[in-house]
Amino acid sequence: MSPRRHRFAPLLPVCAAAVLLAAIVSPVRAEDPGRDDWVGPPPTLPHAAPDPLHDLDTLFRALKEAPDDDTGKVIENRIWAEWLASGSDTVNLLMARAKSAIDKNDYDVAVRLLDAVVEIRPQFVEGWNRRATVFFLKKDYASALADLRQVIRREPRHFGAYAGLGVIFQDIGRDADALAAYRKALEINPRLDGLADKIKTLSVEVEGVPI
Repeated sequence: MSPRRHRFAPLLPVCAAAVLLAAIVSPVRAEDPGRDDWVGPPPTLPHAAPDPLHDLDTLFRALKEAPDDDTGKVIENRIWAEWLASGSDTVNLLMARAKSAIDKNDYDVAVRLLDAVVEIRPQFVEGWNRRATVFFLKKDYASALADLRQVIRREPRHFGAYAGLGVIFQDIGRDADALAAYRKALEINPRLDGLADKIKTLSVEVEGVPI
């Protein structure tokens, strides 16, 4: 599948972010590998919980209102935890086995395991996102782009997927598309690590002016 060009064309009070910060306990292991500039879950995450406070709509509004980087990171981690909650023991097992395969650089096995994940739970966005990561590590950029688009179709606020698009577009020399993808990621998550600097550099190269 050939990459297509992308053009990405009432808030909570600050106290909501503080409540979220206080609510996060009992970290669990996340499973995301990847290059340093590939955005994914951190090594530890809070448990996902069926609590209205942790509804994704609420979390994204709180992310925009986060008063500082530490609070923003806590809310970001909660969002990752919600995304990684598959609701299926089988999918969790396959994801764990895929992680083990990735750790051994056995990417072909990881892809086959993740094929099963997306077949069993096609609405589980992290199955597609994890497989995109593996394709990226294999330098199969066309397949990685296709999976990232599946992520965005299912979760249009997936800042990690937009950042991943940006990394791939930058790697293949499509700087204007990379800039658009990075800007979309930062619009969704204003405190995403390192992205403002990338946008500043690319905006000069693509548009001739800083942001």
